[in-house]
Amino acid sequence: MDIQHLKYFVAVATEGNFTKAAQMLYVSQPTISKMVKSIEEELGVVLFDRTGKQIKLTDAGEIIFVQAQNIIKSFQNLSSELDDLMQLKTGNIQIGLPPMVGSRFFPKVIHEFHKQYPNITVQLVEDGAKKVERDVGNGTLDLGVVVLPTNEKLFHTFSFVNEKLMLLTHLDHPLSKKDEVKLSELELESFILFRKDFTLHDRIITECVRAGFHPNIIYESSQWDFISEMVIAELGIALLPETVCRQVNQEKVSIIPLVEPIIPWHLGIIWRKDRYLSFAAREWIRFTQMFMNRKIKN
Repeated sequence: MDIQHLKYFVAVATEGNFTKAAQMLYVSQPTISKMVKSIEEELGVVLFDRTGKQIKLTDAGEIIFVQAQNIIKSFQNLSSELDDLMQLKTGNIQIGLPPMVGSRFFPKVIHEFHKQYPNITVQLVEDGAKKVERDVGNGTLDLGVVVLPTNEKLFHTFSFVNEKLMLLTHLDHPLSKKDEVKLSELELESFILFRKDFTLHDRIITECVRAGFHPNIIYESSQWDFISEMVIAELGIALLPETVCRQVNQEKVSIIPLVEPIIPWHLGIIWRKDRYLSFAAREWIRFTQMFMNRKIKN
């Protein structure tokens, strides 16, 4: 059994499915099944309960899963520290980005970073902020962009966007000509939200409940442009960040400030406090902070 065996086992345990784990690791399912089977034979235990549609860890599997993650993290730390010791300005950074964030804030950062560090590969993984936070927490990603606040005991953070949500309506909507709209005024509206793996999904629902109603959600999407097109088609209303609203076709929708309450949209980059960061990851953080601060001042 070697480190590759453990990585395959952890992938299956995390995904709960051999096929998904194989796809994530770009290997065949028989290969990953064989790896897991060899661990079971070597240790003399069964790692997964395979009786249902969704495989589950056995008691022995749970114990080995925890230890395997620790071993993989230690191995990664060893490799990273040796690379730094040799002063090799190379490496790979895995960064999680929510879809509506990546295209708006990071192309120029990545372009400038690549010019300065051409031998560092930046791998971007698009997912909702909740999954990005989870994957930074479990070590799948080095860094990630999330909606703040986050778990301050677990993560270092730096904030680079501080905005609020705005209301989008069709031009003929009764609220479209108002200077501002209270959240309570949306009780009878049809909501178009981001999917459940986006932080804004839960945050909007929570604020609606605090305002005294549960929103009538008619559709969920991962794409802000599709959400805005549905508003244009008079299918419902949406709450989107200011940055996103600036990219919407404002000749076809009304964008109205939302008040009582104002729902903040704070973005930050996070990384684990207890995990060793490679030269590449540390330099990305330093470079991005400098770039963002310069952009704000200008």
